Amino acid sequence: MKQLIAFALLLSLGVSLAADAPPNIILMMGDDHGWEETGYNGHPHVKTPVLDEMAKTCFRFENFYAGHPSCSPTRASFMTGRHPNRMGTFNPGFSIRPEEITIAHVLAKAGYHCGHFGKWHLGPVKAESPTSPGAMGFHEWVSHDNFFELNPSLSRNGGAPEVIQGEGSAVVIGEAIKFIDRASKAKQPFFTVVWFGSPHEPYSGLPEDLALYDDLPEKYKDKKVRLTSNETGGPTTRTQGEVLRERYAEITAMDRAIGTLRKHLAATGLRENTLLFYCGDNGTSPDASLVLPHRGVKGQVYDGGVLVPGLIEWPARIPQPRSTKARATTSDLLPTLCALTGQALPERPIDGMDLLPVIDGKVTERAKPLWVWQFDTSHLKKGEPYIDPKLQEGTTPLAKKAGGKATRDFSNFKHTEVSESDYQGPRAIIDGRFKLVVHEAKKGGTVKQELFDLVADPAEKTDLREQQPEVVKKLEKGLREWQESVLKSLTGADYRK
Repeated sequence: MKQLIAFALLLSLGVSLAADAPPNIILMMGDDHGWEETGYNGHPHVKTPVLDEMAKTCFRFENFYAGHPSCSPTRASFMTGRHPNRMGTFNPGFSIRPEEITIAHVLAKAGYHCGHFGKWHLGPVKAESPTSPGAMGFHEWVSHDNFFELNPSLSRNGGAPEVIQGEGSAVVIGEAIKFIDRASKAKQPFFTVVWFGSPHEPYSGLPEDLALYDDLPEKYKDKKVRLTSNETGGPTTRTQGEVLRERYAEITAMDRAIGTLRKHLAATGLRENTLLFYCGDNGTSPDASLVLPHRGVKGQVYDGGVLVPGLIEWPARIPQPRSTKARATTSDLLPTLCALTGQALPERPIDGMDLLPVIDGKVTERAKPLWVWQFDTSHLKKGEPYIDPKLQEGTTPLAKKAGGKATRDFSNFKHTEVSESDYQGPRAIIDGRFKLVVHEAKKGGTVKQELFDLVADPAEKTDLREQQPEVVKKLEKGLREWQESVLKSLTGADYRK
């Protein structure tokens, strides 16, 4: 009997120790995957059975925001917890800065083995780049400077690009699984970032995925859209039905790849204590815009440009399905993971917030404002490069050509002085239920402001500016004060402390 009691105590101790073990962390992100392009959010065509199952069984953010209406800036916010304008990552093709502190830096200190797989787009992925995944805290990476399609050309740990045969999402998930298995064998907690190249145009798909959407070319044959040709790398015009068929095939393939990863975690006993997260990097691109429950598309500060799917699966902490209407954003990831792993926040302005109280059901509303701002680069004084231009040259080719090149270079500039024009560009602040949107004046007119009640009017159809002048005044003041902080960071002030 004593032996049985002792054995039971040992078993309970083992369970306790397992429960206290740090969770493995996997953060995934789709490329141009807007909020409405999932089955669980009611899309009439796209098939996402894996994401739909996750939405039914895990933690679902009903209002998750990308940090910016376009990709590189959102990725900067994802990695740093800071708005991308703080580090000069204004638009796609602007790099991050070497002094930034990323989630990988933080989690490496906490003992995690860190790997990045897929699209990077925060600088070149080559080994000598000061903003490569390796320079930004990752121990291993199989990554692309930008987006990719079937049979992607990827750089392994900064080496020369190599073509890996297969559907793009399946390829990067395959590489991530190998990384996870190595870390597990070494008994290390792992931090894995998977940034898919899908469903960004130009579109392509496997025959079995395309066949799911064979009815769409006829259904949407009358509208023409502009996008990139896979054959020439240049612009072309096609019917929207043909485009949607290929785009949705990519989304379904990405969904299936996520399913492959989930099955592997379950088969290897890792699922219970692995935090698995998915979101998009901005709203749906204009060529594919079809269902519009929200106003706007990619590239716009209205909710349609920044609302994306947001899901967390973590059985050890989220045993029952839950959802929240609390607004969250990619800038929240770093402070949340700092809190989760007991690491201090970087000593610099952080725009995100810890989401653990939201995930645990203790908080139902966001405790701080959420900001969106597209810096007006037409006024940007492109002075001294922040990084040697040679180090900013990309190496991994992609289908879409720019200036005749199949690779992409990056830029970032020193910005030592702030002028009034630096405050310009489409911008918005969300505080509680209200959202203030600001656009610059055109042809000598006045600045355009719009106020929306996102609870009563999620489609942003009714401007309440005249009915709620005090709310406008409050949000206008908060937005300006926040911009002052961001522009101070842009000068490099945060790095001089």
